[in-house]
Amino acid sequence: MHELTYAVAGRAGTTELAARLAPELRAGDVLLLRGTLGSGKTAFVQDLSAALGYEGPVTSPTFTLANFYECPGLTVLHVDAYRLDSVAEFRDLGLVDYAERSVTVVEWGDLVAEDYPGHLLVEVALVPDSEEARVFTLSGGSPRWAALLDGLAALPGSELRVTG
Repeated sequence: MHELTYAVAGRAGTTELAARLAPELRAGDVLLLRGTLGSGKTAFVQDLSAALGYEGPVTSPTFTLANFYECPGLTVLHVDAYRLDSVAEFRDLGLVDYAERSVTVVEWGDLVAEDYPGHLLVEVALVPDSEEARVFTLSGGSPRWAALLDGLAALPGSELRVTG
């Protein structure tokens, strides 16, 4: 398992992480986001979509459950699983066909992790006593994510750990 921890002082750091990650993404990739309310999950999706070339507004799909952002050459499927009670409810949305053709980003992704064993987990944590600072922890066990995380380890303020 490769795990990259990246500390950011503010939104500019989130934007930098998204900008470095975006060109490496391709259709079929799944990113599962974990973090408390207000930790910056939607901000990360905003920056990721912008880095992929999307120019419209990116909002949390808490009530619509899913939004699509058409980027040049790639679609971002943005899902919010917060209001779902089970993975069965997620499956009933019928998004699996879209996930194969999109980069899928799921806020509150723990609910659907079993359906996407090859996902990249992106954890966003608040830093105590700071309104802007965050710590991102990206982890994945597949060779695809290992190579990507190795490349992101060059980001200032990042630390890469390899286990197992």
